[in-house]
Parts: sequence; C-alpha cells; structure tokens
Amino acid sequence: MTDRYMVEPDLDFIKEISGLGGGDLKKCFQCATCSVVCPISPDIKPFPRKEMIAASWGLKDKLVGNADIWLCHNCGDCSTLCPRGAKPGDVLDAVRMYSVQEYATPKALAKAVNDPKKIPLLLGIPALLMVIVGLLTGFLDFTPELNEYGKIAHAKFFSTWLVDIFMISAATWTVAIMALGVKRFIADIHENAIKEGKTDKTDINPVEFVKALIGIIMPVLKHDKFNECTENTERSTQHMMVLFSFIGLFIVTGVFFITLYVFQIHGPYSQMNPLKWLANVSGVALVIGSGLMIKTRMSKTTDQVNKYKDWSFLWLVFVVGLSGMLSEMTRLADMAVTTYTVYFIHMVTVFCLFAYLPFTKMAHLVYRTVAMAYAKYSNRGF
Repeated sequence: MTDRYMVEPDLDFIKEISGLGGGDLKKCFQCATCSVVCPISPDIKPFPRKEMIAASWGLKDKLVGNADIWLCHNCGDCSTLCPRGAKPGDVLDAVRMYSVQEYATPKALAKAVNDPKKIPLLLGIPALLMVIVGLLTGFLDFTPELNEYGKIAHAKFFSTWLVDIFMISAATWTVAIMALGVKRFIADIHENAIKEGKTDKTDINPVEFVKALIGIIMPVLKHDKFNECTENTERSTQHMMVLFSFIGLFIVTGVFFITLYVFQIHGPYSQMNPLKWLANVSGVALVIGSGLMIKTRMSKTTDQVNKYKDWSFLWLVFVVGLSGMLSEMTRLADMAVTTYTVYFIHMVTVFCLFAYLPFTKMAHLVYRTVAMAYAKYSNRGF
C-alpha cells in the first residue's frame, strides 16, 4: 500500500522563499525538464523537480534538512531551459539561504545580517567597539608614527594585539556557531535521506564520513561540478579565484601569526618576502574575482540580481580585498591619514566578513562541502 503523507502547507515559508529570490516558484507546472537537463543531478531521486514540488506546497520539512538542495550548484541550466520560466536554480538558492538562517544561531542576528536596514548597525557596532577597546587598552593610536625603516607602520596605529583580540574572537565565534549548525545539519540530512530512500546507510560512521570528506576536497578545489554545467561557465573561474585567494591569505596570516608570536619577528616585512608575494597575489585575485562576480551579476536582467543577500556578500568581499590592497599601497606611499583610514575600514570589514559568516552566503562553502561528503558517504550517486 502506498504511504500516506499529510500535506500541511507552510504559507509563511512560501513567502520567505519568494522574498529570498524564488519569486517565480509558482510558475512551475512540474514537467521535470529541470531534472532531465541538470548535468549533475543523480539518477536516483534526481533534483530539482521534487524540491520544486515541495517548495510550491510549502513543505519546509522536506527542504531545510535536504542535502540535495546543496548538491545543486545553481549553474543555471535548469532555469535557462525551463519552459515556464520558473527558475528552479533561483528557487533552490533561496531555499539554501533559508536553510542557512535556520541552522544559524542566534536567529535575530541571522535576520539582521540579511536585512539591508541593519547595515549601519552591523558595521557601526564593530567599528565603535574597536575604537573603544583600542583607546582603553592603548592599542589604537591615531598619531602617525614611523618604523625603523622610516615608513608608516600599521602596527603603530592599530596594534597587532587589537587585531588579534577581535579577529580571534570572530574566528572562535564563527567556528562555534558553524559547528552547532553542521551537527544539526548532518543529523537532518541523514534522516531525510533515509525517509526518501536516498541512502543504504542506517547510521553515520564518523571515520567513514571523514574519509568521504577528504575524498571530495580535490573535486571542490577544482570545481568539478561547476565545470559540468553549460550555463554560466564563467562562474567557475570567478569562484576559484575567490576561493584560492582566501586560502592563500589564510596561509599568510597563519605563518605571520607564528612568526610574530613564536619567533618574535615583527613587521613590516620586505616586499621580496615569498609570503608577501603570496599575500599580494591573493589580494589581487580576491579583488578581481569578486569584481568579476559583481560584473556578472550586474549583467543579468532577472530578479535574481536584486537579492540583497547576494549583493551584500559580494560587496563585502570586494571591499575587504580592495581595502587590504589600498592600505598597503598607501602605506608604501607614506600617505599616513589615508593609510590609517583605509586600514581601519579593512579591519572592520574583515571582522564583519568572518563574524557574520554563519549567516551569509559564505556559509555555503561549509554546508555544500558537508552535503557533498555525505552524498559520497551515503552512496548517493552524485
């Protein structure tokens, strides 16, 4: 006998999805073209048709904890070929953003990060705290001072201790929030996979799951799934530039952190230093990559380009990269006032980028990676 399912539409959920970019959801007449044309959808229980049906009916429980919404890379094939213009890729993107907010804590901050009216508070509060803490501790000094080489030193204005107080706090906060979200996420996607018959696993073996996670690292770095898509192929290069720039900057930050606190070697460091080269190349890649992503989005004519959550993240990344490069260039040019101003903006935006990571589109990197690892572990056929 066929199992019965009591449909309990969540009308507020439908409105939320529409507001997050899935406004054309109701145009779908369930023809399954999207699942047929998607080059990365698995043969068993393919997406995104079933997700479009669930979204149309407001079946929140079938979507938020569904790993398949993360296997979709929103490459655009389904949206381009949809005969009704329902834009399945945009709908799943909206569902993913809703899912990010569901797994993030506290909910009030998650909503604030995605509310354009809250920009002054989200930027102003960290900036004010940095000034207050900096002045109280003496780690912030607005008086221009030169280092032993006769050049302006950022550390004389914004102490490395002040940098670390805020950045380590932001990193700790982000890791804790993401860990809580990922723990719930793994439990939910496993439960969903069992209910929908998408896995032959009855439980999750931590060791095997970690092996699966390691196994998908290279495909993620090479953007294999992006490259299988035929629409929006330029997004692969742009995403890789931003991803590898962050990896490069993370390496530089880690090495210099050890150099400073373990070996007590203070900067600024020579421009011929290999790590400086890596930092500069990564910074330029971040600016160009995020700039190209903004340009690509501006060239689109769909409602998708108007989503605040996308624009806010892209511009934040772009400002982080641009302010970082400009602070170095103005320092080398001995432009004290400009250097201090730009560097302060850089510190505030870097803090915001990481402190708000669990609530923005940057969280996609974590959830999509986990979902891909689960698909590999669970024999999803992805």
